[in-house]
Amino acid sequence: MTYAALIAQARTTAALEAVAERLGWDQETMMPDGAGPQRAEEMAAMAAVLHARAVDPQVGDWLAELDEAALDDVARAQVRLMRRAHDRATRMPADLVAELARTRSMAHRAWAAARASEDVAAFLPHLARIVALKQQEAAAVAGNGPAYDALLDDYEPGATGAEVAAMFDALRPRLVALRAACLDRPAPAGLTGHFAPEAQMALAGKVAVAFGYDLTHGRIDRAVHPFSSGSGLDVRITTRTAADDPFNCLYSTIHEVGHATYEQNIDRAYLMTPVGRGVSMGVHESQSRIYENQLGRSRALTGWIFDQMRDAFGDFGVADASAFYLAVNRLRPGFIRTEADEVQYNLHVMLRFDLERALIAGDLAVGDLEAAWNDRFARDFGYAVDRPSHGLLQDVHWSEGLFGYFPTYTLGNVYAGCLHAALRADVPDLDAALAVGDTSPATHWLRDKVQRHGGLYAAREVITRAIGQEPGEGPLLDYLEAKFGAIYGV
Repeated sequence: MTYAALIAQARTTAALEAVAERLGWDQETMMPDGAGPQRAEEMAAMAAVLHARAVDPQVGDWLAELDEAALDDVARAQVRLMRRAHDRATRMPADLVAELARTRSMAHRAWAAARASEDVAAFLPHLARIVALKQQEAAAVAGNGPAYDALLDDYEPGATGAEVAAMFDALRPRLVALRAACLDRPAPAGLTGHFAPEAQMALAGKVAVAFGYDLTHGRIDRAVHPFSSGSGLDVRITTRTAADDPFNCLYSTIHEVGHATYEQNIDRAYLMTPVGRGVSMGVHESQSRIYENQLGRSRALTGWIFDQMRDAFGDFGVADASAFYLAVNRLRPGFIRTEADEVQYNLHVMLRFDLERALIAGDLAVGDLEAAWNDRFARDFGYAVDRPSHGLLQDVHWSEGLFGYFPTYTLGNVYAGCLHAALRADVPDLDAALAVGDTSPATHWLRDKVQRHGGLYAAREVITRAIGQEPGEGPLLDYLEAKFGAIYGV
């Protein structure tokens, strides 16, 4: 049967993709420093094998002869995703695929070293090569469409740069006004003291389990940049620690657990098939952001986290749960996107979106990128970048060729705002559970409404089905204004 042959081929491909993904996880966590050149060749070889499978003419023949009218809804979704993958892959030259994998691996190592030494010049040649290759990819895939859209579509199928720009235009005025009003008021006190990294990791593990992360099918390690890797029965996350800032570890962990539990909670009937992965990065980010922010930074749950912090660290200079809630949610000037508060976070994403669109369009040279970043940051945030690791070198994404990924963070925030409003309407007593560290009413709701479906529905359809209407920016903005208006009295 044609469909059975396609699924069998897809399952083997999924297994090989998991092996390739594990190579990337190892590179970030355990690989010896000197293994970089060999790992680059290994990843290039895997990319070539996967591309050859994706463009196999037999797959095209099977897709052409398939009678989709005879298939059920799940099978049609599987075919939709297989057809999409085949169509995109056939536009990509095999040598470009291998060279991208090889260059990404080397560029990532160069980025990590450059970030540690604050040496932008050491990274720029690698970035220039990445940009050139991504421009080639965009040209191959886009046809007559905008080059950037071809890259964005890889992470958020069907989205366009114009739609993303319109979303940012809708968000920016109210975000900027809220930020200005809050920063005009005295900021709540933060944390003080030394927080042992091993104690942070132990607490991160406890909180991860409280959010439903299944450690029999996962693990938590440390990396330069937190990430989630894998799907189904093997989903791993990383976090990072700073002795003076336990929130960095704690909330990075909660964020990555949102990604990981999405993958763990997909219907096991879809395991190792195209439908058995998260449908898009925007939907993926909706899960990580609602876990991290609307749940993880809520007054109810921070009361429970405060007790866990006292157990882990003793007295850390915060008098009670109310003061801890304010410390968790305080606005302050800062450079780092991943550490930004909810009000300012999307402004960081807007900067990256505009710069990477200009890079791919050829309107901004890689050699001018640092100055462009620093100038834009000063205009948007009102103070100067003090060192490269607080500016151009802070994010891993461009070193790994992830152009088109950044806007999905804000799209995920918008989706999270919509999901949170629907969740609160459906579970009105949610705070009572959160106050004792029980996230299950929320996480089970998200599992049922979003996560279990995997790629069964298109991205926007998943959210629309979950909330009962088309998603938009309003619920996120209303939530932010209500929450931070109350905290800052504005």
